[in-house]
Amino acid sequence: MTAHAPTALRDTAARGGVLADADRWFDSGGFFDELARRVAVPTESQEPSRAPVLEAYLRDEMVPALRALGFECETVANPAGTGGPMLLARRIEDATRPTVLAYGHGDVIRGQAGQWRDARDPWTLLADGDRWYGRGTADNKGQHSINIAALRLVLQARAREQGLAAADAARARLGFNLKWLIETGEEVGSPGLHAVCEARRDWLAADVLIASDGPRVSPGRPTLFLGSRGALNFDLVADLREGGHHSGNWGGLIANPGVVLAHALACITDARGAIRIPEWRPDSLTPAVREALSTLSVDGGSEGPAIDPDWGEPGLTPAERVYGWCAFEVLAFETGNPARPVNAIPPRARAHCQLRFVVGIDPDDILPALRRHLDANGFGAVRVDRMAEGYFPATRLEPDHPWVRWAAASIGASTGAAPAILPNLGGSLPNDAFSERLGLPTVWVPHSYAGCSQHAPNEHLLAPVAREALRLMAGLYWDLGEPGTPPRT
Repeated sequence: MTAHAPTALRDTAARGGVLADADRWFDSGGFFDELARRVAVPTESQEPSRAPVLEAYLRDEMVPALRALGFECETVANPAGTGGPMLLARRIEDATRPTVLAYGHGDVIRGQAGQWRDARDPWTLLADGDRWYGRGTADNKGQHSINIAALRLVLQARAREQGLAAADAARARLGFNLKWLIETGEEVGSPGLHAVCEARRDWLAADVLIASDGPRVSPGRPTLFLGSRGALNFDLVADLREGGHHSGNWGGLIANPGVVLAHALACITDARGAIRIPEWRPDSLTPAVREALSTLSVDGGSEGPAIDPDWGEPGLTPAERVYGWCAFEVLAFETGNPARPVNAIPPRARAHCQLRFVVGIDPDDILPALRRHLDANGFGAVRVDRMAEGYFPATRLEPDHPWVRWAAASIGASTGAAPAILPNLGGSLPNDAFSERLGLPTVWVPHSYAGCSQHAPNEHLLAPVAREALRLMAGLYWDLGEPGTPPRT
C-alpha cells in the first residue's frame, strides 16, 4: 500500500549489525541444524498415540530455547481433554514499554511416510537445492523456529551493546516485553486454545500479536496478513430410501439421489463457481480493502496450480477473489460405490462441502440461508448437516492500523521493499482467539509460500525465503526495542 506514510525508524549501525548476524548464522548452517532437530520429532497431533511426543517437543525443544533467552515458562494441560498441551512463556522488562504476544504450533499433520518423492523420510530434514524437505518445515516448526532464532540474535546484539558477556545475554534488555503461546493441537482444530485465552487473559495481555504462519503472496515478496477467512464445513445429504434398487427395473420410476444432489449443488453457484446465495455475498470488499489488494498478484510458485481466470466471481481480480470474497467448495462427493459400481440406483448421496467466508458474512446465518435457498429451489429433501469440526470465524484488521504501518516500515527497512499487506489470509487459522478473546490487533508475518505442500507429501521450506525471514524478524525485534512504536492503548 502506498497511501500510508511509513513510521520513522532509526537506521543505525547496530541495527545493520544484527541483520548481518542473521545472514552469517543462517549461512553457517546453524538454522538448518536447529530445524533438523525439531523436524525429527514426529509431533502428529492427528495420531492419539503421539500425545507423549507433543509433550516432549515442548519440554525438550521449546522450553530450553526460551528459558535460555530469559523467559519464564509454564506448560498448561489442555482444558478440552483433547489435543496436546500448551506452553506459555513471558519475558517482562518494563510495564511502560510495548508487550508483544507471539504464537506458534508445534504439532504437524500426519507424516504420510512412503508417499514422499524419492522415498524421502518426512522426519529427516533434507536440502535439495533451495528446498528443505521435511514435515513441519513450513507449518509451523520452520516459522516459529525462525522467530525464536531472530529473537536470540537480537538479544545477543543487545548484550554486546550493553557491555554484557555472551554468557549473560539472557540478562540483556530487549526494550520491550514478549510473551509466547505455543500450542500442539492446531492441526486438529486448536481444542482448548480459546478456553486458555479466556482463563489466562490477564497473563496473556499484550498490545499486539505478532506471529508467523501461512504463506506469503509469492515467495519473493514479504507479506503481512491481518486476519483470516472463516471456514464452515457441512454435508449435503440426499437420503431418499432404504437400499439400492435395480436400475433396469426402477430407472425412470424413482428419483436418483446422485442426480438430485448434483442439481442441489448446482443451484448454490453458477457454472463458473460464482455464489448465488445472497447472504453468502459479502459487502465488506470496501475501497480500502480493494486498494490494499490492487497491486498484489497471487503466485503459488513453480509447483502451484495455474489460476483459472474465468472461475469465481466476475469482475474481481484473483487477489480479490481469494482475500476479499467467499468461496463455496465441494471437497468430496459420493453416491453408490465408485470403486465397485453395480447396476443399482443408490439410496443416498452425500457431498462434503465448505464455505470460506470473509468478515461481513453473518456466521450464524450461513446454514439457515443455505436451507432457505435449497427450499426455495425445490430441494427440501436435501439435508444440511453441520460438521462438529472445521469451523473458524472470519477476522480482519484494518490495513491502516498503526501496528500495521509500523510493521510494514520495519520490514521495508530490512529488505529495501514494501511488503504486501493482506486484510486477511485466504485460508483459516485460530486468529479469533487473539483478536476476539484477547482483544488484540493481529499482525502475521508468514515465512512460507502457497506451493510448500504443507498438508501433503513433500512439504518444504524455501531456503531463500527462510534466510530473508530471519533477517526481517531480527530487524522487527530490534525495532520493537527502539523509539517509534505505536502508542499504547
